[in-house]
Amino acid sequence: MLGLYIHIPFCVKKCKYCDFNSYKMDLDSKKRYIEDLKIEMELYSNKLNRDDKYKNKEDFNLDKNDIITSIFIGGGTPSILTSEEIREVVVSVKEKFNIDKNAEITIECNPGTLTLEKLETMKEVGINRLSIGLQAVQEKHLNFIGRIHSYKEFEKNYMDALSVGFKNINIDLMYSLPNQTLCDWKETLEKVTGLNPTHISAYSLILEEGTELYNMYENNQFDLIDENIDIEMYEYTINYLKSKGYNQYEISNYSQEGYNCKHNILYWECEHYIGLGAGASGYIDNNRYNNLESLEDYHLSLIKGEKPIQDSENLSIKDMIEEKIFMGLRMNKGIKFKDFEKNFGIDFRKKYSKQIEMLLARDLINQSFEGIQLTQKGREISNSIFIEFME
Repeated sequence: MLGLYIHIPFCVKKCKYCDFNSYKMDLDSKKRYIEDLKIEMELYSNKLNRDDKYKNKEDFNLDKNDIITSIFIGGGTPSILTSEEIREVVVSVKEKFNIDKNAEITIECNPGTLTLEKLETMKEVGINRLSIGLQAVQEKHLNFIGRIHSYKEFEKNYMDALSVGFKNINIDLMYSLPNQTLCDWKETLEKVTGLNPTHISAYSLILEEGTELYNMYENNQFDLIDENIDIEMYEYTINYLKSKGYNQYEISNYSQEGYNCKHNILYWECEHYIGLGAGASGYIDNNRYNNLESLEDYHLSLIKGEKPIQDSENLSIKDMIEEKIFMGLRMNKGIKFKDFEKNFGIDFRKKYSKQIEMLLARDLINQSFEGIQLTQKGREISNSIFIEFME
């Protein structure tokens, strides 16, 4: 399995909770950025014969037999691109990489930047999965967190997506927002499930340092929701979505049968992926890298024919084991003992017997012959459980 992530760092304006690498859109910067992306694609391409104008060919670690099984165009706000720019990016990817004929191709979309014309173009070029950012259905919450759209705009975009033939649609939601009540959250889930999307991502708000919302909190402009209410919202989400036919397959992700997100599973199973774009991350041949975040630095690196990598780290066996545990426990299927024997030559039960015994006694994990999984109680304090396995 090999994934491809493409970062589009432009937004109409930055949401108050967002700490992703993003910038207010500028038409000239956007045009130049698309050209830069195409250069970076060539630096990683396993389909074209690259010429001598590109350096660093010797560190290219993919070959023509590597097949891309999932593509995720994220941001920022990828749907801020014009129809022709969306076409240009996807066509370039298909020209430069070997793409599996059944590849999942996702694009993130935000209401307020999405049009029927763009949706038709997305469908035409082969995008087969949408991820639409809604977050909440109440206008007061959308306004407070800095979203640029209304619920009605979202609903129209969603109906337009269905009308052009999209069947696989994720809706992003957020709970534990400032001043959000359990009744507000129940209303959000009720309205969204009424639309029958194939996938729902529901995340608890995390205040990230440096964001506008974090600064507002530091200035006592709002109070955080009580931890017990946060847990109550989470438990309600799991039970309510289950009653509506959505299976929780990861801490924050729920899907109808057959619609798990392949690209996210690739991350959680620690498979390799190429990251393209300013601030994007990638993971190839056990080497994790981060691209330059500045649009100018990203551009200058590429016009010299160099990969725009800011830093990279070759993961040690210890790093890979800990990452496999962290990611594996996020998924409801949990950790499989045979995977650790196959990949690392270790007996997981023996190596972590003390942790397993302690977590079982506290009802934080379940254990079977095949592996271990977090219980519902364990998911609620998952970060503290992950730490137990870190050496």
